[in-house]
Amino acid sequence: MSSLTHRISRRIVMLGLLVGATAAVAAPGAVTEAEARQVRAVIQAQLNAFGADDAERAFAQASPALRQQFGQAERFVAMVRQHYPVVYRPAAVRFLKAVRVDGELTQGVLFTDAKGLSWLAAYRMERQPDGGWRIAGCDLVASEARMT
Repeated sequence: MSSLTHRISRRIVMLGLLVGATAAVAAPGAVTEAEARQVRAVIQAQLNAFGADDAERAFAQASPALRQQFGQAERFVAMVRQHYPVVYRPAAVRFLKAVRVDGELTQGVLFTDAKGLSWLAAYRMERQPDGGWRIAGCDLVASEARMT
């Protein structure tokens, strides 16, 4: 198994364990409530931008490396529309508990698409020099969980 596949699998397994979790346990390196709020706000801002078809605002929530990789907001949004349609137009969204996986802050999000299917997303977040957060990537898998 490649290193990337291993990291993605580990992140998805960790988030899967959190879907049913109800209590937060403080641990070294735990995500603070302030960090969790900031990260959710960045992801929500991008989801709102997708909903408004505002490519520039959606692209602004991506990390510098992702912006450099795609170069233009329109190319970034075209990729999201094609490969992440549930993220681009979710029927429902539920934020899970943010965790640190391999030292990276990861925010789990449970999406429901227009057909009622559930998807589990693991957003990799990157702290910026100014202290803010940007989205460094998103791993998405079909989920057995149901939105209620």
